Amino acid sequence: MSDPTHESGYDDHTHSDMGHVASKRVLLGTWGTLMVLTIVTVTASRVDFGASELNLLIAMVIAVIKATLVCLFFMHLKYDKLFHSVVFVSAILLATLFVSFALMDSNQYQTDVYWQQKDYQPTSDVDKSYPVLQPY
Repeated sequence: MSDPTHESGYDDHTHSDMGHVASKRVLLGTWGTLMVLTIVTVTASRVDFGASELNLLIAMVIAVIKATLVCLFFMHLKYDKLFHSVVFVSAILLATLFVSFALMDSNQYQTDVYWQQKDYQPTSDVDKSYPVLQPY
């Protein structure tokens, strides 16, 4: 009867006596920073910075800062082993690399895509063989 495992084979220790790694002050400070960055994101989306690439860059920088805060404090990567942080950052960098390669190719075919143009008149025989898309 002193065996803590049940018939299911699982250990009865739930670590409920273990406290939270980050203090409430750190968690509330992180939450407050995320709320401020959300307001900055909404404000930045309403401002035209000239080039659409610059608007996208600003939005992505804010999103990366917010994601970093979430990973560091809410996912406890700041307090965890360095190996886990390296694996997480490597996965993010590889995903960014894959998406970057896909986006580099997108300019090659953008001129061939017709985005529901009402006054589009096909000029070549190949273009005439495709039906003209009508807006919804």
